[in-house]
Amino acid sequence: MAKVKIAVLGAGESGVGAAILAQKLGMEVWLSDKGKIKDKYLTMLREAKIPHEQGTHTEEKILDATEVIKSPGIPTTAPLIKKIKERGIPVISEIEFAGRYTDAKKVCITGSNGKTTTTLLTYHIFKKAGLNVGLAGNVGKSFALQVANEKYDYYVIELSSFQLDDMDKFKADIAVLLNITPDHLDRYDHNMQNYVDSKFRIIRNQTSSDVFIYCADDEVTAKEVNKRNIPAKKYPFSITEAVSEGGHLKGDDLIININQKPFSMAVNRLSLHGKHNMYNSMAAAIASRVVDIRKDAIRESLADFQNIEHRLEAVATIHGVEFINDSKATNVNSTWYALESMTNPVVWIVGGIDKGNDYNLLKELVKQKVKAIVCLGKDNRKIISTFSSLVPSITEASSAKEAVVKAYKFTQPGDVVLLSPSCASFDLFENYEDRGNQFKDAVRAL
Repeated sequence: MAKVKIAVLGAGESGVGAAILAQKLGMEVWLSDKGKIKDKYLTMLREAKIPHEQGTHTEEKILDATEVIKSPGIPTTAPLIKKIKERGIPVISEIEFAGRYTDAKKVCITGSNGKTTTTLLTYHIFKKAGLNVGLAGNVGKSFALQVANEKYDYYVIELSSFQLDDMDKFKADIAVLLNITPDHLDRYDHNMQNYVDSKFRIIRNQTSSDVFIYCADDEVTAKEVNKRNIPAKKYPFSITEAVSEGGHLKGDDLIININQKPFSMAVNRLSLHGKHNMYNSMAAAIASRVVDIRKDAIRESLADFQNIEHRLEAVATIHGVEFINDSKATNVNSTWYALESMTNPVVWIVGGIDKGNDYNLLKELVKQKVKAIVCLGKDNRKIISTFSSLVPSITEASSAKEAVVKAYKFTQPGDVVLLSPSCASFDLFENYEDRGNQFKDAVRAL
């Protein structure tokens, strides 16, 4: 029998993991990255003796493959991908590929906002409950690398729409859809329905023995659920209305009811604050009850979870002023959630590369909560024109240090300085992590 030839495009976390798994399975592997491969991944490829190239794509080698595994960052409209498909060569994701070679139960989480937090929270509950669980997808180590080297019973996997697009036969045992708001529409022909369809691939291939957990308060999701024939067992969650099975809010308590065995937890005991985090906590708690984790273990985990760096991360309190790093908020919806969860007056640091933002969504919250704005970006005209009539003070800064110093001058004890940029970071920083780290360094230097 002819040897299976796998071409992997992209030498990031997912690509290198996929190459290592393919090689371990006895396939012939060729990895190609048009950019420069990071040293960490070069070392892994060399140690595994995987043939690779960087700075170019040798098309004849790629077009000779039985199957192509592509990085989620490469759009399906790329000329090379079109050529591969014209040849009839299947193009799949690392997730699709790795999913074929594991019997582990897969809890898959997607949504426009909150998916990283919910994935990490679910993983935290599973791990603390003593389950043998891996963390994969957009967070943690490559799913394929773990399938190659570990033997987990469960995986908690964060999936972006880009990853879902390249999945065909993959199936989530438990699918979680948090919300759908406009994002990445440039990849979907600026057609919202295309993006919605992409998110709903999370339930692709599910059967009546699988589970679908979704937010009933999210208008787009709820409308779509009503339109579709969904064979999986559905567990909605809501903070506006009671649900018979799933999760809802009753007074100041979260109620989670699975298999007619309800349990409650006081909202003020949750380690994550704000309305959006009630949703994230409910989704994680439902997924945990579906696999029969004990109620007290879930309560304990929801109370002691530490959120990720750069997502509403408390940095320091200086002379009564709290500094919060939400650099991961690269779209308007993420910032909406951040502002919504603030209870004290806010000095808001915002700006960067605008991805077609509609700041009107934030006007009401800004009017209620923001006392001053510091614009941190090269071109701040849109922010200034949208908000100058709503807040008494707007100024500009061209570095994290300058932004922090200027923001601090607007504060008094009891205020919050919130970095929640709503924008990509590449005009002044390497990435959102670099922006968040520079912000934290500047706060500590005050």
